[in-house]
This record gives sequence, structure tokens and C-alpha cells, in this order.
Amino acid sequence: MRTAREAALVSRFSAYGAAVEIGIGRRPTVAAALADAGVTVTATDVVDRRESDGVEIPSSVSFVCDDVVAASERADPGAAYHADLVYGLNLPPELHRPTLRVARAVDADFLFTTLGYDAPTVPCASESIAGGETLYVARERS
Repeated sequence: MRTAREAALVSRFSAYGAAVEIGIGRRPTVAAALADAGVTVTATDVVDRRESDGVEIPSSVSFVCDDVVAASERADPGAAYHADLVYGLNLPPELHRPTLRVARAVDADFLFTTLGYDAPTVPCASESIAGGETLYVARERS
């Protein structure tokens, strides 16, 4: 069952044809729902979630074990990151700048949420969404 927050994120992100979730962690719900809505979704994480106990990445979501910090330092971040949207949910501050660099490199929008008490470390606009969540828009193509 999706929460109001998850439904709002899926609604906001479903306009994109392809999306990459940075640091999917143990919560693949939004990525799975986006894939169900017809978005091509790739999830990344530094931990191989396919082998992690108790976490199942749905087959509708591609998974790539990669470090967004390392990807941000490459001339081309890698095929996994070539999408219309790069997003992170509960993205820690130390990943804001590297993820923005990746989004710029692949000419993608970059939207993210924080844990709530973290302030964004990159310039961005904010949107209030259902569930009391703030969605930060760090890069949006015209």
C-alpha cells in the first residue's frame, strides 16, 4: 500500500519517460510504482540490493550497483544515469552535489527529498507535496 507521500512522488515523477533513483536503499516502492506507471526506472545503490536480505527490487526496475560520487567524477557518469529524471528519496546531504553533477552531465532534471532535518546543500526550489513532505528541485530543464 502506498502512502500519500509515495503517491504524490509517483504522480510528480510519472511525467518522465525514464528515471534513475539514487540510493534506493530498502524502499523500492516509488521506483516500482513508477515502473508500473510506464516509466523506465533504474535504481542505483552502493550496496547490491539484489543480494541484500529482506529487500527485493522488482523485476520491472533495473538495478545497477554504483556509487553516485564516483559516477559524478567520471566524464560520462555511465549508461545507467542517462534518463530524463535523476531523483533521490531521503538523500543525505553528502550526495546532493555529486547527484547534481551527474544530472547536469546527462542533462536530466534532479529532484530529491531529505530526511527532513537536513537542509539542501545545493541551490534549489521547493515544493510541498502530500504527506508533509518537501520535494526539492535542484535542476529542471526548461
